Amino acid sequence: MHADAPTRLAPNWQALLAFLAALASLFSALAATPFTATMDGTAALMVAALLVGAAALSNLRLSAALESAILAIGSFGAAWLLLGGLNEAFGTATLGYWLALLAAWLLGWRLVSVLSGDGVKTGTSRLIALIVPAIFGLWILIFWEALTRGAGVPFVLLPPPSAIGLRIAAATDILAADFVQTVVKAVLIGYLIGCLTGFLVAILADRYRFFANGLLPIGNMVSALPMIGIAPIMVIWFGFDWHSKAAVVVVMTFFPMLVNTLAGLAATGHMERDLMRTYGASHWQVLGKLRLPVAMPFIFNALKINSTLALIGAIVAEFFGTPVVGMGFRISTEVGRMNLDMVWAEIALAAIVGSLFYGLLALLERAVTFWHPSYRQ
Repeated sequence: MHADAPTRLAPNWQALLAFLAALASLFSALAATPFTATMDGTAALMVAALLVGAAALSNLRLSAALESAILAIGSFGAAWLLLGGLNEAFGTATLGYWLALLAAWLLGWRLVSVLSGDGVKTGTSRLIALIVPAIFGLWILIFWEALTRGAGVPFVLLPPPSAIGLRIAAATDILAADFVQTVVKAVLIGYLIGCLTGFLVAILADRYRFFANGLLPIGNMVSALPMIGIAPIMVIWFGFDWHSKAAVVVVMTFFPMLVNTLAGLAATGHMERDLMRTYGASHWQVLGKLRLPVAMPFIFNALKINSTLALIGAIVAEFFGTPVVGMGFRISTEVGRMNLDMVWAEIALAAIVGSLFYGLLALLERAVTFWHPSYRQ
């Protein structure tokens, strides 16, 4: 063969390790060692053969689309069969089962690498940018399900995602009421008041520096106060309903917005401000046409930080007194009843709400600060 002839092999370490793990699981299946108590030898052989074939093909020089399809079928097909083998087989997974799961995970890792361009900095589509984290999150759920059911983890320690999903489907009315009480009333109202007042006070403090000199030390002190110390006081002041939780959110979001807005307003260079003055611009014209646009990345940074602080603050504040509704109230009461699936359902709801809130702010930031160098390809 000529020295310059292209080779058909394109080995990668994920597929090589997956091939070895799949071979080990195949030998276990051929030795008539069941993967689980309810998974017969035929199903075990099918899983092992699927993983061996996908891993072998991934070491060949294929197009990205074809390799991605093979990896997706091999990794998720094997994972689906492995999870199905745990039906009525709680805590019976053997070494062959875990080796097959490891091989499937390695192929999933390789799939993410291929979709991401193998680490090469290339422009990826928005669809791929959504698919990659979705695959990553799906594999977290697969491992969680396999570990809790295959290793026999007690339900009280960690319920499987399937049980949490069933609880969410069965308790949508309770979750909806808790969402309205905590998010719609306490979080959103407190978030809007806290961020808006922090922004307005920052504008005022930038105009009159003695405000900034007086408020920033207080802000540092308030930021160091523990939330569990503020929440009971707010409950005494504003009552047990959502008003006290909104007050906690206001306190938690006010000073991050104040500090970040002041930092953003100070980020404008002296040359730009001197140029605006030569045009005869007033203070408010300089503020609106120059300094606020430059400060927008700082302001959105505060908005994104506050989106998580607001949700955490409202949920924790509900531990110290609330009507018989709310995400924090539900978590505290259901833990006492040992209904861990309901607790995790509330945690999942909070995670989804927080992620969507943060994502919407990130999209709005991209639309407003499209000119920023961080968005350039």
